[in-house]
Amino acid sequence: MPTMPAGRILLSALVFLPLLARAACTSPTQPLNEEGYVKIGGIEQWVTIKGSSCANPVVLIVHGGPGNPMSPYAAKLYGPWEKDYTLVQWDQRGAGRTYAKSPPAEGETLTLERLASDGNEVASYVSRHLGKQKLILMGSSWGSILGVHMLKGSRSQYAAYVGTAQVVNGTGTQISSYAAVMAIARATQDQDVTAKLDALGAPPWTNPRNFGVLRRAVRKYEGQRTEPAPKEWWQPEAQYATPQAQADYEAGEDYSFVQFVGMKGDGMASKVNLPALGTSFPMPVFMVQGADDLLTLPHDTRRYFDSINAPQKEYITVPRTGHDPNQPMLDAQFKLLQERVRKLAL
Repeated sequence: MPTMPAGRILLSALVFLPLLARAACTSPTQPLNEEGYVKIGGIEQWVTIKGSSCANPVVLIVHGGPGNPMSPYAAKLYGPWEKDYTLVQWDQRGAGRTYAKSPPAEGETLTLERLASDGNEVASYVSRHLGKQKLILMGSSWGSILGVHMLKGSRSQYAAYVGTAQVVNGTGTQISSYAAVMAIARATQDQDVTAKLDALGAPPWTNPRNFGVLRRAVRKYEGQRTEPAPKEWWQPEAQYATPQAQADYEAGEDYSFVQFVGMKGDGMASKVNLPALGTSFPMPVFMVQGADDLLTLPHDTRRYFDSINAPQKEYITVPRTGHDPNQPMLDAQFKLLQERVRKLAL
């Protein structure tokens, strides 16, 4: 393991129940740079808390995948945000360092209900630990599914929700994406992609490999239309780049992906139907959508957004942006936080 920077505090010293009430902030100007395992949902889960000042609003980032924690890459993507916000990264059950420390039992399945409960427990821990009444919740892709489930399970903890690449319906998302990608393949006479998608047939699917085939085609065409993310973004920090850490990340990614799609098309994705949870929210709702997203298409996310009843809401479309993060997306998210969301959490 690399040498730990001066001033970093390990949360592992704070994870047990008698210490949860201990406040991390002794003054408003105190910086935060903590990482470690916190007892969440009966297991130890990896949480990082970083920011330049305890006075700043807290943003809980719910990662995508499932199985793709952003903690190894957070410094490069979100480091500049730490001047104005305290950023919380959480490796979800079955993913990243949580998978490494608390691997699932053989045959154990992930459920949206269990993960949403974990997420709200993380939020409660952070609120107590930092002395904050409400957090800003931010979720992208899979994280947008989990984020809405968290909102529905604990409405009082969150000052606002910011969804990016918002998934609305698991099967519906795949159907829309398949149709959009197939249309591009045929229009451009891309025989390779056309043949592969023809072989799959339209969703829903029972073969867990099929979604991966579609995802690769999505990335191919988005790459032709969008501004690429800098390659250095996806170089993990040193402590996450060891052979063991990389093996753990990949193992969690594989486990979570199977839990998402299911071995017979019966995974968590098949159960996603956000409108069925209800479209009224007591907190402001914001969505930031890539204009060239071929996985969660703008017309699907916009239809869901238009159905939402919230005290305040706003839908932002980002040109030259697809499903995965790039600089225009991060710029749009940060601008939204600064101009609309920040004041809601102070």
